[in-house]
Amino acid sequence: MSLTPHSSRSQIVTVTEVIEETALAKSFVFDAEWDYRPGQFVTVRVPSERTGSVARSYSLYTSPFDDAKPGVTVKRTVDGYASNWLCDNIAVGDELEVLPPSGVFVPESLDVPLLLLAAGSGITPIMSILSAALSAGTQPITLLYANADPEATIFRAEIARLEAEHERLTVIWWMESERGIPDADMLSALLTPYHSRNTYLCGRDEFMAACKEAAKVIGTPREQVHQEIYASLTGDAFADIVPHEVEVTADSPQVTVHNLGATFTVPWPAGESLVDVLINNGHDVPYSCQSGECATCLCKLTKGTVEMAVTDGLDPDDAEDGYILGCQAKPTSPELEVEY
Repeated sequence: MSLTPHSSRSQIVTVTEVIEETALAKSFVFDAEWDYRPGQFVTVRVPSERTGSVARSYSLYTSPFDDAKPGVTVKRTVDGYASNWLCDNIAVGDELEVLPPSGVFVPESLDVPLLLLAAGSGITPIMSILSAALSAGTQPITLLYANADPEATIFRAEIARLEAEHERLTVIWWMESERGIPDADMLSALLTPYHSRNTYLCGRDEFMAACKEAAKVIGTPREQVHQEIYASLTGDAFADIVPHEVEVTADSPQVTVHNLGATFTVPWPAGESLVDVLINNGHDVPYSCQSGECATCLCKLTKGTVEMAVTDGLDPDDAEDGYILGCQAKPTSPELEVEY
């Protein structure tokens, strides 16, 4: 039975390949043709007998510069309904409903020296960035990759092949069975030579906290450190925003928006989210969960102030730099300006 999209933004893709990466992880390759950027993710709709469906975001491990079809890697987690359902049920030829690639964990440039830090399944977006940088860049790349043991290491053979083929790639394999769990002191001792590099990190929370502390200790500028944040989505990411009547008064705040090379100004009534206002005015801006958890709607506030009820998907450092979640932001000043 063919699936039917539940959203004007979603599409149905067929799984063309299922790869057993480790005992707990599988990669799923899709027949899709996407214009995506390395480090982005797709959101997958998984059926549920209890709620009808759940939505989960999985990073693309593939590179847009390769000829291969796009794919995601899913690692089973304890009591993880979606990850276990996908690994138990999806086979070649099956269909999935997905939202197209999105996310801002994307290098501004692939042709600069990079430090990539990953733990466990956090390698997935890092693998995409690594592959893309090897294809489109010329600068040195160092990857530190932490895992429990060699058998749990996703993409182990592929990364070893890339290291053998590219002199500018250095891989630091960190096996916790041999070296223990990496902490900030251990990492800073290793990473000092790379203090000036653009740094991208993804993994469990304690690993990312240790990496960020190590980057601070060795003197990496905060604006050069980027981390990917995931949260289980509680909202319906596949629900379209339905335009509705909004009361605009002479006192309504005004927001100037810079998006995809265009600049425009619209009223932003108090009590309305930025995404709702822009969609209501016919402007195409990114959004997904609508509950402040996925950061798809991330944009930068360059003028004015806002309030946000939920900020789970927002990195505290990004918040300090002026980034906001468009699905949560509501105006608290008369004039505002944002950049996508």
